[in-house]
Amino acid sequence: MKRRLSNQFLSHYLTVLALTLALTVLALGLLSFASGLISGALVKNQYPAHALMKDDPAEIDSEAVVRAGGGVQIVDRDYRVVRSQGLDTLGKERLSAQEFTDFLTGSKRVGLAYHYDITYNPRGEFWLIVTFPTSLRIDFAVVVGKAAAAGDWQRAMGVAAGVGVLFLLLLAAVAYLYSRMTAVQITRPLAKLCDGTRLLREGNYSVRVDLRLKNEFAQLQDTFNAMAEKIQQEMALRKKSEEDRRRLILDISHDLKTPLASISGYGELCLRKSELSAQEREKYLGVILSNSRRANRLLEELSELSQLDSPGFTLRQEQTDLCEALRQACAEIIPALEEAGFDYDFEIPQEEIWVRLDVHRFQRIVQNLADNALRYNPKGTKVTVSLCRQGHEARILFEDNGRGIPRPLAQEIFKPFVRAEESRNSVSGGSGLGLSIARGIARAHGGDLTLISDEGRGSRFLLSLPIP
Repeated sequence: MKRRLSNQFLSHYLTVLALTLALTVLALGLLSFASGLISGALVKNQYPAHALMKDDPAEIDSEAVVRAGGGVQIVDRDYRVVRSQGLDTLGKERLSAQEFTDFLTGSKRVGLAYHYDITYNPRGEFWLIVTFPTSLRIDFAVVVGKAAAAGDWQRAMGVAAGVGVLFLLLLAAVAYLYSRMTAVQITRPLAKLCDGTRLLREGNYSVRVDLRLKNEFAQLQDTFNAMAEKIQQEMALRKKSEEDRRRLILDISHDLKTPLASISGYGELCLRKSELSAQEREKYLGVILSNSRRANRLLEELSELSQLDSPGFTLRQEQTDLCEALRQACAEIIPALEEAGFDYDFEIPQEEIWVRLDVHRFQRIVQNLADNALRYNPKGTKVTVSLCRQGHEARILFEDNGRGIPRPLAQEIFKPFVRAEESRNSVSGGSGLGLSIARGIARAHGGDLTLISDEGRGSRFLLSLPIP
């Protein structure tokens, strides 16, 4: 790729070189054409010396030349300036033969600021000099004398051809070097980007490109690095998701294994031992019923958690007074709190706070928070529920003064199957899904559920809901 791009740059520069040469020749031709167009309009060409020439110097009319800004000088055979009117560049009344010869030979020299038209009158034996300031002078001419000696003509043409070829070679060399230098400035960043893309394709998501440029390639570099960083993050999330999925499957298997094993074992015992007393049979059937309910509850919560993660999950939200909905939810948990020997206090304002709410799902949040407090705290624990409004947000604080949640679990407590107890076979019978479901419902409402906890000082859960 690098070679093809370099060759493309070279062909472009050679094309530009050829066009430049063609345009240069065209420009010279146009200048020559323009010179021919304006030559008749120039003042210096309107008053040529041969048109003013008279045999008698006194009869030469110089007024028009002087009015046009020019000058007329007449020099006799003794090189005396016998008449001078208007512009005078000789500056002397008499010249030496050498000075006049130098003037004549230099009058057509390239780069003069004046135009001289000189004519000699053989009958009167004098020179008529008409002088005008040069308006614009471009002296360029190529003269080919075919009558010159053959050897001189060949040598001159050879030198001219050699100079032309050398000039073209130098231009081609400069174009080649410049094209290579320009191509490198593009191909080198492209090569680094290609290397980075290859490494990214091979699975090295930590690759980054540093071009050390400040042009459009720098924008491309930033875009590439941002893409690589995003892919790296996505892959890390994917890996974590896979690990969470495997852990979730193991947790489900573990939590279902115990109740199903109890159901199977006690069911087989009831079938094989016909001599069981009615009291023993009733006891075993009670164990079977309890474990079947536990397994069923776990499956229902798994189904609910799966629904919350589903893209098609929707809430049945209605404009609801949050204060009244919270009073109803708290009223439903009072019997369980009193049965467990818990104290409670509810601080709910009297004024209305209207929010978009799925009342049934909202009550599930409060119930799960209460179940969590009941399951992991001792008798005598106090539960406090308070509601306040802050700006466009309603905040419900659900707190207790019980054991609190260990710091290592504080960041993991909302993940499925995470429990505050170390034992997987919790005597409390909790599935470890309640807080995950509660947070999922809160976020489905556009709010959130967070933990504010100090180990040994109880647990504080903050439920925030948007107020439209």
